[in-house]
Amino acid sequence: MAVFTRVDARLGEFALRPLDPDADAPLLHRWVTHPKAAFWLMQDADVAQVAAEYRRIAAHPHHDAYLGLWRGEPAFLAERYDPARVELVGLYDPAAGDVGMHFLCAPTERPVHGFTRAVITTVMAWLFADPATRRVVVEPDVHNTAVHALNAAVGFTVVGPIRKPEKEALLSTCTRDQFLTATREGVPA
Repeated sequence: MAVFTRVDARLGEFALRPLDPDADAPLLHRWVTHPKAAFWLMQDADVAQVAAEYRRIAAHPHHDAYLGLWRGEPAFLAERYDPARVELVGLYDPAAGDVGMHFLCAPTERPVHGFTRAVITTVMAWLFADPATRRVVVEPDVHNTAVHALNAAVGFTVVGPIRKPEKEALLSTCTRDQFLTATREGVPA
């Protein structure tokens, strides 16, 4: 059952549903171990390890994962977390209403122009559909220039580099107004 749906003017319907760690693990395994998912840091994981990681996320009170659908088919992964309690504890100054986000598009043999931007726009619209969300916080690898460009396209501002245990990350934030201005999305204020 979808928890959020967005219709992209060019690419059609995108939706998010809660992830089932066990049932979705084989699919996620193909995605997170693909060479294009190197920044996901799960290249050597097997299906059981992927399932265990997403069971851990599902059980966490401040972190959850969703399977993204495009035209009804699995096409991306989205994670939402409280950055004051997960991922960024002690690494930045959290503010009320901060929500952390990760997203991963499924690898494909037939790339669709504008797809990844439509995915990040959908994920951001979903996060901002919650009136409690005031700012989205991300921490991609400093070398992931493709995602930095996408982040900028939907309104993120770079705060600066931070050192995480697993990577050098580029902390960036996006307020609701920055997102609305960048995308002209009709998200409630």
